[in-house]
Amino acid sequence: MKEQVQEVINKLRPFLLRDGGDVELVDVDEDGIVQIRLMGACGNCPSSMITLKAGIERALTTEVPGVKGIEQVF
Repeated sequence: MKEQVQEVINKLRPFLLRDGGDVELVDVDEDGIVQIRLMGACGNCPSSMITLKAGIERALTTEVPGVKGIEQVF
């Protein structure tokens, strides 16, 4: 599952890079929770929760079977 999650993140990365940010996959646990770290401009952006939930989490739960949600690691 971790490889599938990384593939989806790689598809989303250009959108984050365009705005001066980036995302790093930290881990995927056995319960289907993906841990990610937002970096660059995304790390302290007021819209980071929208990016997390409406963008990254939606893509992951739609495209990778078994993903239940995401959590941000600081």
